Amino acid sequence: MFLHLGCGKTTILRDIIRLLSNGIGFVRGQTISLVDERSEIAAMYKGMPQNDIGIRTDVMNTCTKALGMRMMLRSMGPNIIATDEIGGAEDISAILEAHTMGIKLLLTAHGNDMSDIPEVLLQKKIFHNIIILDKTLKPGSIKKIVTI
Repeated sequence: MFLHLGCGKTTILRDIIRLLSNGIGFVRGQTISLVDERSEIAAMYKGMPQNDIGIRTDVMNTCTKALGMRMMLRSMGPNIIATDEIGGAEDISAILEAHTMGIKLLLTAHGNDMSDIPEVLLQKKIFHNIIILDKTLKPGSIKKIVTI
């Protein structure tokens, strides 16, 4: 999970999706389901992503994150579900469903520190790492990595 406003969360998420989907070094490519509610990550046009999101990435766009995550869980069999800017109770519920099914998650959220993460996600140990970004030097700068 990445936190902080205007710090490159979406760009970093897209890059990680691409790298995990294609495989990198000794890491084999993973099947990724991307729920792209506002078409900011894949930039879909006529059913085709305009941004490079990797060869093993399926995209569900222009639907809510919660609905998209549930649809991907039921139909695509992903190793990883990725989505940008989680927030509401429905998003949290869908994240918990995916976690219960053993799916890994790549998520971003607005916030400044750990206190901005919904407590239930921390209690259920949804995350292995939380990366807090800082735009003081430049977008994408890492302020802190928290390993859970």
